[in-house]
Amino acid sequence: MTAGGGPVLVPAERWARWVLNFQGRHGATALAVVDGGLAGTAADGSDFTARLPFEQAYAGLPDAEAFAGASIPPADWGVLLVRKGGFAVARVSGTSVVDSKVGQRHVQGRTKAGGQSQQRFARRRDNQARAAYEAAAGHAARVLHGLGGPLVTGGDRPAVEEVLAGPPLDRLTVVGPWLAVPDPRRAVLDQAVLDACAVQVRVHNAS
Repeated sequence: MTAGGGPVLVPAERWARWVLNFQGRHGATALAVVDGGLAGTAADGSDFTARLPFEQAYAGLPDAEAFAGASIPPADWGVLLVRKGGFAVARVSGTSVVDSKVGQRHVQGRTKAGGQSQQRFARRRDNQARAAYEAAAGHAARVLHGLGGPLVTGGDRPAVEEVLAGPPLDRLTVVGPWLAVPDPRRAVLDQAVLDACAVQVRVHNAS
């Protein structure tokens, strides 16, 4: 089965150790470069496929350290996290945040009331969410103005799509991984920057 149902995020500096630990659990592991990623097949039948961050293709040697060395963040890239409770956006050079904005907006939760009361509540909630997304889009447009590299996103998919729907943000190049995060705060944004730079690994453990 695939570990966690999705990719495991491994910091590049820990990648060689991760491969050694995989070998320790599953036996001798043959490495090969396959479709722009690094694949490993162990003696017990378990395997993994690793991808470089920012959807970069790998064409180097089938070697863990060489693969880790190719995991280089772009000189100009961004992160955008949006949920109904707030947003966070950062412009990053390598692993250093050069500009950022974190904001919270109040959007009411759902109500159990019925009839016209529920309809008024739903309209108010939709208006609050729309205002929050417009504010997030404005700050994102400022922070990411002229962005030359990719954008990594996360939070709530419909919320992110809403923020990126219009110009100039709709011209940005969005890449994986998708980051499932709680309501964005500064600490959440800082971790998202690290996660975006990590090697993405899918593991299949032999039964």
